[in-house]
Amino acid sequence: MVKIYSSTNIIVQMKNFELLEVNSGMIKNLNEFFSKIANVIMFICNHCPYVKHINKELVNLSNFFIPKGISFIAINSNDIKQYPEDSPENMKKTSIKLEYPFPYFFDEKQEAAKYFGAKCTPEFFVFLGNGKLCYHGQLDNSRPGNQIPTTGHDVKHILNKILTRENINEIIIKPSSGCNIKWKQ
Repeated sequence: MVKIYSSTNIIVQMKNFELLEVNSGMIKNLNEFFSKIANVIMFICNHCPYVKHINKELVNLSNFFIPKGISFIAINSNDIKQYPEDSPENMKKTSIKLEYPFPYFFDEKQEAAKYFGAKCTPEFFVFLGNGKLCYHGQLDNSRPGNQIPTTGHDVKHILNKILTRENINEIIIKPSSGCNIKWKQ
């Protein structure tokens, strides 16, 4: 199901956060990675089978669009006491192993997930360069075991619209499916 909202119905503006970027081991501002064209904020993690299912396509998609000036930023907001596999050390290992071409941030205080309203992994937020949300939801219709190929169709579609300078006045929402964010107790 696709829901289309006028931009007045949902108030989500891109926001800067200072988070641990796991590959460098340093606290960095998200806005260091923002693009003037478009920004894809992805809530992912290491343990989720839904994320594992799309990881290869995430890398392909970002490798295709990053040279076109679109930024990809991955954030893991899970409670690592419940899911040690999602620790910053393991995030770094995953990022290196899968050759993530985007920064991978750890949201220890879960502030970014709360601000964006992230509910699950994987979940995508696409913002125009001016910071306005234009897409929120799934990568595509593929899920573990449903035999639908992983193509990145939904995110790719909105990014192509942005690159062709199509006028985007509404927010498109296609609910994502995956593992719930593991909130701290």
